[in-house]
Amino acid sequence: MSTLAHTMMTAARSADSGLASPGELDRYPFEEAPAVDRGGAHVWDGADPELGRVSRRAAGSRGRGLHGQLVQQLGQMIVSGDLGADRPLVPEEIGQRFEVSRTVVRESLRVLEAKGLVSARPNVGTRVRPVSDWNLLDPDIIEWRAFGPQRDDQRRELSELRWTIEPLAARLAAGHGREDVQQRLSAMVDIMSHAIGQGDALTFARADSEFHSLLIQVAGNRMLEHLSGIVSAALQVSGGPVTGCERPHEASVAHHGRIVDALAGGDGAAAEAAMRQLLTVHPDVERVVPAPREH
Repeated sequence: MSTLAHTMMTAARSADSGLASPGELDRYPFEEAPAVDRGGAHVWDGADPELGRVSRRAAGSRGRGLHGQLVQQLGQMIVSGDLGADRPLVPEEIGQRFEVSRTVVRESLRVLEAKGLVSARPNVGTRVRPVSDWNLLDPDIIEWRAFGPQRDDQRRELSELRWTIEPLAARLAAGHGREDVQQRLSAMVDIMSHAIGQGDALTFARADSEFHSLLIQVAGNRMLEHLSGIVSAALQVSGGPVTGCERPHEASVAHHGRIVDALAGGDGAAAEAAMRQLLTVHPDVERVVPAPREH
């Protein structure tokens, strides 16, 4: 895998993070979004059942188009280990198994190659690459790992990464007193509070994701901006509680509000402290984030 600096520069894609752009507040709530079934698998007919295995979640992603669906399917199979390292991927066989054209297969493999999951070389063909070569900060790979055998490691690593990024981002953001940002962050807190009253976990999660992504984007650090999609992906994956953000909770909303108040007052230290409190709202976080070492 390349250096962290290089990975951070290439990983996050804000367009794919689910972050709403300014002016889209009227799109809340999100109750109309279809529920996603993440369980179960289907084995396709053929000599190689591994290459035909596809999760119900991927099969139901009709909105992605054939290209997007194939990327999702193959990506999940690679990350889960169904297609192990150095495994050859024959485009003709993939096209037959998934009933898609050569063009769809070719473009899908290019996307996976950009994510570091596969490599294509003359006279060698396309092969699955080892985990050390994957772009582990890519939002898609984060999601695929979160729903696969590596889910526990993924969630621990994401939590540790957030503890590194977000308190610093909150401190830096306090030095950028933009009224439009203050209003937008405050609006997200209001939406989260209302969602709790309505029992609407989906709306809460989307507003929460936008809050944290926006906070990082306004920190005034270009490298941190590239990580906003990572934090958004971390907030949207499931598999058990890690931080106070992941389930609607009044204490979580209160800490979000304290962050907004600290930003409005230009108090970087208070904003950082409130973010750290937010990230430890849930008692289970102690098993993920180690206590500071005594020196």
